[in-house]
Parts: sequence; C-alpha cells; structure tokens
Amino acid sequence: MERGTLDLNLLRVFDALLRDGSVTAAAERLHLSVPAASRALGRLRRAMGDPILVRAGRGMAPTPFALRTAPRVRALLDEAAALISADRAISPAELERTFTLRINDGVSATLAAAAIEATSSAAPGVTLRFVPEGDESVEALRDGTIDMDIGVGEAPAADIRATPLYEERVVGIVRADSALGRDAPPTLAQLCAHPHVSASRRGRARGPLDEALEAAGLRRHVAAVVPTFASALLVATSRYVALVPRRLAEQYGTALGLRWFPIPADLPPVHVRLLWHTRLDTDPAHGWLRETIRRALA
Repeated sequence: MERGTLDLNLLRVFDALLRDGSVTAAAERLHLSVPAASRALGRLRRAMGDPILVRAGRGMAPTPFALRTAPRVRALLDEAAALISADRAISPAELERTFTLRINDGVSATLAAAAIEATSSAAPGVTLRFVPEGDESVEALRDGTIDMDIGVGEAPAADIRATPLYEERVVGIVRADSALGRDAPPTLAQLCAHPHVSASRRGRARGPLDEALEAAGLRRHVAAVVPTFASALLVATSRYVALVPRRLAEQYGTALGLRWFPIPADLPPVHVRLLWHTRLDTDPAHGWLRETIRRALA
C-alpha cells in the first residue's frame, strides 16, 4: 500500500489501537485474529509514515503523531457511521459503542450514576467514558475527542448544539452539629461569622456570594480553595462552610454527617446543559443517548 492511501477499515483498526494500546485488545474489539490486526498495523505504518505504536516497557505507547491524529480519525468514523445509519432506527440492545462525555465536577457526582444506569439497562453494549473538564475547548467537540459536554453555560459557537438538562441552585452545607442554620436559615452576617471553603478548579476564592455580601457591607473569610465540590464536602466535615450544588448536598450530605441550608441571597441559578457538535445531529445512536440522559435527569 502506498503512503497516504487509507480505507475505512484501516481507520477502524487505527482507532481501536489507540483506544486499547494493544494489538491483541484491538483484535478482540474488532473480531479479528491477532495476525490480521498486526498486518493492519503494518499497513497503517506504511500509509501514515509513522510507527503509530511503539514499545514502552511491557506495553505499547502511541506516538505524538498518533495522539494528534486520533481525534480526527474518530470524528471521521462517527461521520461515516451517521451517514450509513441516517434515518434508520437503531436497537439500543444491539448497540456497541463507546461515548466520551466531558463533565463538570459538580454535575458528575449526581448525574453519572443516573446516566450509567439508564444507559446500561437499555444498551448493555454501550460504554460511557467520563472525562473531567480541562480547558473546556470547543475543539474537543469538533474533532471528536469528546462526544458530549455536560456542564454550565450556553452554546459557545454556531456549530455547537445545546439542550437544557436541569436548573441547579447553590446551597450552604456544614457539619450536622453546627449551630449555623440549625433552627432557621442563617443571615448573611451569621454566614460571615464562620470560615468558608471555596470550590474552584481555577483556584478562585470569589464568587456570586461575595458580590451579594459586598452589597450588604459584609465580607466572608475564605480559609481554603479546593479544586472540586467533592473536596469541599470533605472539608465541610470539619468546621467550615461550603457552597455546593443542592443535588450534591441532598445526595451525599447526610451520609457525610452534614446538613445543608438555603443561602439568604438572590444568587443566580446554575443552568446545566448538554452540548454536542452539529455533525452528530443525524447520528441515531448519539440522538438516543442524548434523549436517554435527558430523561434520566427529568
């Protein structure tokens, strides 16, 4: 095969090799013999002019070229699948596919379990691969690195679709034996009398509550900033006040010995939405998963 000549089957092998990092595992995924998968890797190397996978200890590691190319190959395969299956009904029970979802920390603790349960019960061959937020780049949706983005905010570009999932409110949470908010919702002044822990993966100590406090001539002391809401919950088991999504507080507060209360300020609601690229609009499998997740959170 001449360099630069590829077909769809070879791209599927490339995708499997990069997903599994192993010729044997890729062969099993594609229902090929190991020698056939090894020959396909050889053809890929000649066609792409790159080793694709190289020895790394007892395993194999992808080359920088392979890592750069993998998202584009995955996007091409998704588009090919959508073209072939457009306007055709799918059977979730027969679906075999891995979907990659980028998800906000405050959402993942409450959403992931519901999404996995709803998906696996109808489509046992589907795997949901959750990855954390990074730079939130829209390019990850465009190039197929991720299939969906679940978080807050609006669609950032014209080629990105969005659908609302639910509205969230932030609440305060403290140890169950704390006097704060035990008999009645605390006042802003009472909130400021206790040290706070702030959850921000960007390391920010300020938020909408601080603006409300300043308008009332008050200021809180943020004793610590942690990267996730899960970390904030754990710190709150000490003597600190944490602000977390209400669903998270309801689901895990009691088990951790915590008690939550509403914040006595008009804080903006958090709108949780699902984003995807327009090229997946007509992909019936992707559409089925979007609807499954939406119903699971209704």
